[in-house]
Amino acid sequence: MPVKNQVQLITYPDSLGGDLKALRHVMEEHFLDIFKGGVHILPPFPSSGDRGFAPLTYLEIEPSFGTWEDIQGIGENFDVLLDLMVNHISQKSAYFQDFLKKGRQSEYADLFLTLDKLWEDGKPVQADIDKMFLRRPRPYSTFTIEETGETETVWTTFGKTDPSEQIDLDVKSEKVKQLLTDFFMNFKENNVKIVRLDAVGYVIKKLGTSCFFVEPEVYEFLDWVLDLARSLDIEILPEIHSHYSIQYKLAEHGCWIYDFILPYRVLDTMINKNSADLLAYLKDRPHKQFTMLDCHDGVPVKPDLDELIDTKKARELVDVCLERGSNLSLILSEEHKAPDGFDVHQIRCSYYSVLDCNDDAYLAARAIQFFAPGIPQVYYVGLLAGENDQEAVERTGEGREINRHNFTMPEIEESLQKPVVQRLMQLIRFRNDYDAFNGEFRVLDSAADEIRLSWTKDEKQCTLFIDLKTNKTVIDYTAENGETVQYHV
Repeated sequence: MPVKNQVQLITYPDSLGGDLKALRHVMEEHFLDIFKGGVHILPPFPSSGDRGFAPLTYLEIEPSFGTWEDIQGIGENFDVLLDLMVNHISQKSAYFQDFLKKGRQSEYADLFLTLDKLWEDGKPVQADIDKMFLRRPRPYSTFTIEETGETETVWTTFGKTDPSEQIDLDVKSEKVKQLLTDFFMNFKENNVKIVRLDAVGYVIKKLGTSCFFVEPEVYEFLDWVLDLARSLDIEILPEIHSHYSIQYKLAEHGCWIYDFILPYRVLDTMINKNSADLLAYLKDRPHKQFTMLDCHDGVPVKPDLDELIDTKKARELVDVCLERGSNLSLILSEEHKAPDGFDVHQIRCSYYSVLDCNDDAYLAARAIQFFAPGIPQVYYVGLLAGENDQEAVERTGEGREINRHNFTMPEIEESLQKPVVQRLMQLIRFRNDYDAFNGEFRVLDSAADEIRLSWTKDEKQCTLFIDLKTNKTVIDYTAENGETVQYHV
């Protein structure tokens, strides 16, 4: 099943109307010709935290969202993409709860990484931990076993609480491989077409390394997953935030990858009115990518753009974003900060807000995304030109909530009437239906304050022109009768 070269939606199961039935209604009512590439439904499974990213199981749908039948129903008209957090599972899962009760006597004990699997005596060595790319101050959590009163310490890469809600899986264990196989079989039965491997960069833990994208072991695991998925006619999309060279290695390995560089490049281009870095990048990047500008986290900066950006200029850009209401996610480990102390992991914002709610600038940014080779994904807040939700940040204390507003049905109807949303949907239709996007891409010579990109296939050609001084965006394309038509975005 090849991935369709058309635009996809990214949404939470409850963000467009409240649940999966509402999502299906909204998509069939308004977006049948908009999201021909499908829909990425962020984790709809029972979860104990991190807005779905601490799943208890992948065999059930969270009842407040709906059922697998609802997923199947959406899949009748839209290819469905779901996440699989291959690195971890919830502390509240039946598997870990059984381990908490029985300890090493649990049938699920081998699913988890007890510290003696890394250090012979089970005692962590700080010198080893100092080399690791940490996502929390300590990469492990300690629990008391109910039946014995003994303590067990297990690996926990992620999680804001201590002990963590997200318990790492031991991907070397045959029991974990069987569990993942069961999850994939269930996806296949429910018509899931693409699976995003979330946090796959962290699956290999090896002393003396950063415990992030450890080669060659990570490829052995990826090849195993790819073989399993192919046997079920499912596409795999590994999700890795890392130095761009790692993404390129994945591409060379034949994987789809995420273009985590593009969102920053576009932002920099639009704010600083200079296209040089963006165009140089577009000339030299793998084409087998999923592109995005916005998502449920933020605009990636470090480590995705390490060695690609001047941190002094990046700091200036970040300051503009902060003035426009953004907040930041920061790098924790000293070793992974820039030499000058620059430590921005992600810029969290609505993409519409960070472009100062300027309709023309926003549509120019989307036009760049849609012309960049790859499968374009549009996040639901971006689709509806949603603005920074500061109230949600203050209410929850979670910076990422700035770009996770849940739209009610009346809010959706109201947003769809906005001129900027109407114009965006027209641009998406063009990207979906114009055949030249299946042809050859070129970056054309452009002045520093302009962008010129083109696609050609047989008799069809389309050329994007953006004047960065005015944000004016024009597409010239060959119509069915052979004439050139000018489309003002």
